This record gives sequence, structure tokens and C-alpha cells, in this order.
Amino acid sequence: MAKVIIYSSDWCPYCTRAKQLLHSKDVAFEEIKVDGKAALRAQMAEKAKRTSVPQIWIGELHVGGCDELFALERAGKLDALLAS
Repeated sequence: MAKVIIYSSDWCPYCTRAKQLLHSKDVAFEEIKVDGKAALRAQMAEKAKRTSVPQIWIGELHVGGCDELFALERAGKLDALLAS
């Protein structure tokens, strides 16, 4: 199974939705909370070229945020990515 990393914030409803989807698929993931951590948020922004949360990686692939994660699910592509 691919390693999943999600940069998130406690107050973000999109982060909650993305994590709920991953939990529903029994996917273990590494969560990096950026609340009040300017260095971690800067690291995320440099890697993702985005400043919003969540930012999600499956293996080496930057998926994007919650909307992109759910789009992969709707297209039937998420399970294959997670299995790789």
C-alpha cells in the first residue's frame, strides 16, 4: 500500500472530510498538522505550490486537496493509487 501523507489543520472542514474518506477505506496515513507552525506550513507550500490545507500525497504523487481526493474516488481511481 502506498504511503499517504496529509498536511492538515484542526479547524479545517475539508481536512476532516479527506481524513474521513481515508479512514473509510482503512488507509493509514501520516498527518502533519500545520496549525501555528510556520515552518511546516512553508515546507508544505514549497512542496505543493499551494498554501491551503489539506495537501495530500499518495506515494510520490501530489494529489492536491480534498476536492481532488474526492474526484479520484468518484472516477474510480483512488483505490488503485492507494494500492500502488
